[in-house]
This record gives sequence, structure tokens and C-alpha cells, in this order.
Amino acid sequence: MKKKEQPKDPDLLGATQALKRSAASALKLARKTHTPCYVYKDGKIVDLTAPRAKAPTIKHQAA
Repeated sequence: MKKKEQPKDPDLLGATQALKRSAASALKLARKTHTPCYVYKDGKIVDLTAPRAKAPTIKHQAA
């Protein structure tokens, strides 16, 4: 695997880590305040704070 290169601009050296911290903080705040937190995932806009959909249950009929 190829090692990631460090940016040459000193302002960008910590940008990735800062964005990850910011995203985690935003999600934590959204969960705390019961507000949506939208992200673009797999080509769709999704709310990370929305309750996950339950798998449909199959009811067996008694014969």
C-alpha cells in the first residue's frame, strides 16, 4: 500500500484531524439536542441521528 503524503502547506498539516474532530463534535451535539445531523453517504443524504429502521418481521400464521 502506498503511504499517504503529507501536505506541503503548513496550514493543511492538521486539517484532516481537525475535520474529524469537528464532525464528531457536531454529531455529539446533534444527539444531545435531538436535532438532525445530515451527511452524504453512498450517494444519499442521510440523518445520522435518525432511529435506525427495524428489519421487517415475518409473522407466522397458525395452520
